[in-house]
Amino acid sequence: MSHLRPLILAALVLFSGSATAHKTRSFDSELGPVLVTEVARGLENPWALAFLPDGRMLVTERPGRMRIVTADGRLSAPLKNVPDVHARGQGGLLDVVLSPDFQASRRIWFCYAEPRGAVSGTTLAHARLTDDALAEVTPVFRQMPAKDTHHHFGCRIVFTPDAHLFLVLGDRGNYRELAQDLQTHLGKVIRLRSDGSVPEDNPFAGRENALPEIWSYGHRNAQGAALHPQTGRLWLHEHGPRGGDEINVAYPGRNYGWPVITYGREYSGATIGEGISAAAGMEQPIHYWVPSIAPSGMAFYTAERHRPWRGNLFVGSLKFGQLVRLVLDGETVVHEERLLEGLDKRIRDVRLGPDGDLYLLTDEADGRVLRVGLAARR
Repeated sequence: MSHLRPLILAALVLFSGSATAHKTRSFDSELGPVLVTEVARGLENPWALAFLPDGRMLVTERPGRMRIVTADGRLSAPLKNVPDVHARGQGGLLDVVLSPDFQASRRIWFCYAEPRGAVSGTTLAHARLTDDALAEVTPVFRQMPAKDTHHHFGCRIVFTPDAHLFLVLGDRGNYRELAQDLQTHLGKVIRLRSDGSVPEDNPFAGRENALPEIWSYGHRNAQGAALHPQTGRLWLHEHGPRGGDEINVAYPGRNYGWPVITYGREYSGATIGEGISAAAGMEQPIHYWVPSIAPSGMAFYTAERHRPWRGNLFVGSLKFGQLVRLVLDGETVVHEERLLEGLDKRIRDVRLGPDGDLYLLTDEADGRVLRVGLAARR
């Protein structure tokens, strides 16, 4: 048995966290009791979650760590070889997703606020996941220009069935007027092939005075994005300033108006620009919130486990610590329900798990992974 001791010790070091006791709370809802179970805790400001094929979870922590979390709540040691990040303000290590060919390639994709001397910018990279490290870390795209603020990095990644990907990018806060400038990446959604090249059918490919990777523009700071399960279109939500959080469907080449039109106001209460909420040639959101809920994370519910939720869209709220359920009719929101009243946790990410439950990350120094489902369907 002595030859097994190094392997046992290695496993103890790798999964250093203790298992969570799986505490469960019940919350009322229109469709019956909603159960919230704590799966794991002890994560520092977790930002994104991706499910591995074996049921474990890959979780990013904004200060610059990536960990594997087991179903019983054990946390691995931080994975090695994660790039340095600009962990100031809203910056840090942000989204992570698995490559569509992960089973064969072990490749993951992630985005982060990259330090670039005195400035920073959102960077997209991929790497091969090993047992305790990232290997072959390869930056694929860098948002330009880099700026000297610590805000509005955007940074959600969505793959499409044809192995293209979308990346949503913030306006960097103090540079919001550049969301209308097609020669910058600020306030844009971009679309790339999985090798980092630009698809020829992008709306601005081959056009002068426009960056070819841009898909749509006039966005503020999107922190939730997902493909609609029927139409395949990219849906995203973005933070407004003081009110005016929006849900948009990102059609190619369209202008979503920021900062020319908005339903929000300056944090001082003053109007933004001309104080208008509509203009010719600029898209209206399909839904907006005044006051702001500070949305983060987004998932369409497509599983069988909780059938009353099928087809609904779920959005996390940082401001109110709630999970928002939206009932849809095509691209129209016909009903909204605020779930988990009294949870009092900033919801940073929302993902549909392979078991048919929803999984949430809470944005705090002792961040949690929470599992959520209707009681009658557990």
